Amino acid sequence: MVSSAKPRAPTSKTEMLLKKLRSSKGATVATLMEVTGWQAHSVRGFLSGTVRKKLGLTVASEVGKDGARRYRIETPAKAR
Repeated sequence: MVSSAKPRAPTSKTEMLLKKLRSSKGATVATLMEVTGWQAHSVRGFLSGTVRKKLGLTVASEVGKDGARRYRIETPAKAR
């Protein structure tokens, strides 16, 4: 039997958000709200409680030229 190994799509909301946050540009709260259907306070709670505290990842926050705040997960080499 030949299996065509396709990369599987993220199945949980956590996986989807982590994928967005790991991109080089990061993601805005509005983008993360769109992906999950959550409200802004829930997205910020996820960033603080799950990403920072439970997973122990470093989240960088930067304001771009467009004035939008973007969040992204820093890789250990970039973490301070």
